[in-house]
Amino acid sequence: MDLRDSPDEAAFREGVRTWLQENLPAGDPREWSRKIYDAGYAGLTWPEEYGGRSAPYSHQAIVLEEFARAEAPSHMGVIGLGMAGPTIMAHGTEEQKQRYLSKILSAEEIWCQGFSEPGAGSDLSAVRTSIDARNGSFVVNGQKVWSSFAHIADHCILVGRSDPDSQRHAGLTYIIVDMKAPGVEVRPLRQITGEAEFNEIFLTDVEVPKENLLGEIGGGWQVAMTTLLHERGTLGFALGGALEAQVQKLVALTQERGADDPIIRDRVAQEWIELQALKMTNYRSLTTLMQTGIPGPEGSVSKLHWSEQNQRLTKLAMEILEGEDDGYWRHQQLRSRGNTIEAGTSEILRSIIAERVLGLPRSR
Repeated sequence: MDLRDSPDEAAFREGVRTWLQENLPAGDPREWSRKIYDAGYAGLTWPEEYGGRSAPYSHQAIVLEEFARAEAPSHMGVIGLGMAGPTIMAHGTEEQKQRYLSKILSAEEIWCQGFSEPGAGSDLSAVRTSIDARNGSFVVNGQKVWSSFAHIADHCILVGRSDPDSQRHAGLTYIIVDMKAPGVEVRPLRQITGEAEFNEIFLTDVEVPKENLLGEIGGGWQVAMTTLLHERGTLGFALGGALEAQVQKLVALTQERGADDPIIRDRVAQEWIELQALKMTNYRSLTTLMQTGIPGPEGSVSKLHWSEQNQRLTKLAMEILEGEDDGYWRHQQLRSRGNTIEAGTSEILRSIIAERVLGLPRSR
């Protein structure tokens, strides 16, 4: 693909930049999300019949990139926009699409993800949360962990085991859980930064209507793969934009501290080069997405590259500061420790790249 913006893309990018300049700072997260929706920047690629604009994926990539560069808050319904919504469009009934999609875009309803468990993180097929069919509904029991936005969410996309005798991918079912239902308990998880971005979800005899099934009973693995592919779809452009802002701050820090050490200067230059490589990788992923309409495994390359570079970059900043806590870089370094775990560990991503991108034989 042409790595330069087309005239249409250039005009669209300029419009996004102008809108950000006129509307930042953001203010209340839900009001900000509504502003994004009213401006037409939420669900850009979604069909118009469900509240989207049927725009090309390149426009979505531009929005993610420009928001990250401006360090603007994202739409607070990121789980709904990037994961739940595309999954409902791919596997949901028409009634489910009409019920949920427009409220995802407007941030009227917030979503969280119920995949990981204490004994099932990278290996999703090891989930043990039970989904039992009883009297025309499902009854859910179990525990989920590392769930962003669960403390404010209205709904949860959840994968559990509907066949207790099944193993691994078989016997999994994918449902939508009302987070306000009796038996749902959410507890925050405190991080090394002092923040609590993630939560545990405890489910005790939670009743879920049969209408909240996505896909088929026992077909949850296929539905979950749709969710995970979309999680990393155009995410690389948001990560690339955020990393570009970080590299610029690193350069400014180097200049401010008068770093004359040629080794430090060389390492800073190397981070800029690595940023350009990430950008090119993102364009490769975008090409696949524009050709097929389905995110490919190349998104795993972008996530792996970003997470490991962000850790190196923040470590380098702390070296330039000689360990001084300036408030910003110390926090960034501590938070970056989770980058190589969340949204796929580096080890799992390397396996995906080896098998699905490079075509190497499966390790198991």
